[in-house]
This record gives sequence, C-alpha cells and structure tokens, in this order.
Amino acid sequence: MSAARKRVAVVGVGTMGSQAAWRLAARGAEVVGYDRYAPGHDRSAAGGETRVFRSVQTHDGRYVPLVRHADALWKQLQAETGRELRRLTGALVMGPADDPEIRTVMDGIAEHGLDHEVIDTEAMAKRFPQFRVDDGDLVVLDSHAGFIRPELTVQTTARRAEELGARIRRYTPVREVTPVAGGGVEIRTDTDTERFDAAVVTPGPWVGDLLPDLPWEVSVYRAISAWFLPHEDHPADAERPAFIRCGDIPFYGIPSPDGLTVKLGLPQPHHKPVDDPNRLNRTVAPEELEAFTTAVRRHLPGLNPDPVRLSVFMEGYTDSTRPLVGPLPGCDDIVLLAGFSGQGFKISPAMGDIAADLALEGRTSQPIDFITTSGRSAA
Repeated sequence: MSAARKRVAVVGVGTMGSQAAWRLAARGAEVVGYDRYAPGHDRSAAGGETRVFRSVQTHDGRYVPLVRHADALWKQLQAETGRELRRLTGALVMGPADDPEIRTVMDGIAEHGLDHEVIDTEAMAKRFPQFRVDDGDLVVLDSHAGFIRPELTVQTTARRAEELGARIRRYTPVREVTPVAGGGVEIRTDTDTERFDAAVVTPGPWVGDLLPDLPWEVSVYRAISAWFLPHEDHPADAERPAFIRCGDIPFYGIPSPDGLTVKLGLPQPHHKPVDDPNRLNRTVAPEELEAFTTAVRRHLPGLNPDPVRLSVFMEGYTDSTRPLVGPLPGCDDIVLLAGFSGQGFKISPAMGDIAADLALEGRTSQPIDFITTSGRSAA
C-alpha cells in the first residue's frame, strides 16, 4: 500500500503525537489521532508556558543531528502556521569547567562546529549581572537557542495536522493497541474498535497503563516549575537568555515571554515518583521549594526567592535517560515514542518525522541507533 493511502492511528496527541500527526498528514497518510483529553492540555508534560530549545547538549552529543533536523522543522512549522512557537534568545550553560556535563558541551561544540561564545567572569558581570558564577566556572553562550511555547505548539501542530486532513478524536482514551494477524493494528476505545495499517503510540506518562507488558521500564515522575519575580525591573534592552546550571546545584531557567518573571525547573533527582498518572498530586509542599530557594540565593541574586506561581506536570524516564523510539518487539506496525526523560520537546518535530518514516516506510535515515527499540535489551 502506498504511503498516500496508508491509515495510521496516533495514540496521544501531545508533545510527540501532534508532531507525528502533522508529519504523517503532510505525506498524505490517512491519520486518526486519539487523546484522552485534548491537544495542549496541562495534565502531562506539555505545560509550563516555556521549554528550552538548545543546540548544545549536556548529556549526549549524539542528539545534535536530531536537534538540527528539528530546527529545520521548527522553522517550517512556524512558516506554515504563522505562529511564533519558538523564540531564539540564546542560552547560557554554566558550571564547573571539570563537570562532566560541561565537558560534554565542549566536546559537542568541537565535534559539530556549533555556534557559541565562551564568556569569562568579568564579561559575565557586565553583560549578565543577573547571574552569579563561581570561581572555576565555565560559561558558554549557545547562540542558536532560546525557548519554545509548549501548549501553543501542541495545539497549533494538531490544528495544522487537521488542516492537512487528519482527524483527532478528543476526550477519547485508548484502552488497547493490538497487532492484527497478517498485519495491521486494532485500536480499542470505550465506544468502538477501529483497524489501521499502523499506529504511532505516544502515551506520555500513561505508557504503563496502555502497554503494561512493555519490556522496558518507564518511570513517571512529578516535576515542578516555579516562577520568580526580580527585585528590580530589567532594562528594556537587556539580554534575557534561557539558562542551564550544571554542578552541585543544577537547575534550568527561562525568562517568561511577558518579560516579567523567570521560570525555574530542577532535574529528575528532585522529582517525586508518580504511582498513578490519573491521580497527579498538584499541591506543592513548602519543603519542595527548598532546592529552588537555594538555587536563587546562590546563583540568581536579582530574584526574590519566594515564587509567585507553581505548576506541576509529569515526565517519563528510562533507566538510561534515552527515549524508546521504534517498533514494539514482534510488531513493526506499532511505533513507540516514550520515555524522553525531560529532554524531548526541543526535538519533537524530528521525532514526529521519524515516527512517520517508521510507520509509512519501516525505516528512517535519521541517526537513531542509540535510541531505537530495535535490539534494545529489556529491563
């Protein structure tokens, strides 16, 4: 069957699913998307107003080619929709020069020729007085970086997929995704069962509910974002890049698009596990703010350490922190995207394109050997 006639289900129309629906519909596939809520909802990982987009990588330089592919698709998506989904403001990566993540950044810059600037302590104090750096720190400005608007992106991408012919069944939880003997997939909801040639499954934190026999572990954690006000207004022409702090007090931050607050987030060791993604605890206890307060007082002296807004969402992590991308064992017609471990939004257009490759052609030319499910050992 040709790609133009292939029927493909997309299960979960969120961060990855909306991109997969767009890329599939753009290639002429007949696409039906299913979401337990609606695209852009705040009950999983796509909330919080902003996400960091960056070219340099702190964990694994093998993501750089995928980021470049995503970059081209971000530009295409914005051109097709006329919406500003991403704004390039630059991003600072800071930390001890001998920190493993800083070394990964510098190795990736050297290997891939990434546009960057190394800023010394004196220059930091003049150019970015909102940050306090330690002796022995290395500061790198990632020139091709900034922030993404997650809720706007998911809604806009889903709408673009619909404009290209996709159908999205909102508030329709999928209960089973079942291979069919001889090829194809059945999708069962509370109201009906429908057959497709292939399915792209992007269930986010509900991966364990939908695929209880998945041979790899995806642990769900509850992440907190906190917004802080500055003590004083920043000059209108001041640089306000996104930023990542490595080392003994790791965190990341993004100045809000309205120019008023600064959003901070913490890495996975500070997140609490989620036993049931359908019962997410959205109340933040005072003791959960201690790590934020420490980060602000030590490295962001221009901010009031008391947050003015808090948000809770969920992220799925694998043991290796590398996502699961590719067909389910024994069923090439079911393509899984899961467990992006807090690193997925910036590369989501590339992941949607790769999912379309795999669902329509059974292969992709993108360099995903290090994250593919094929040949991956079980948990």
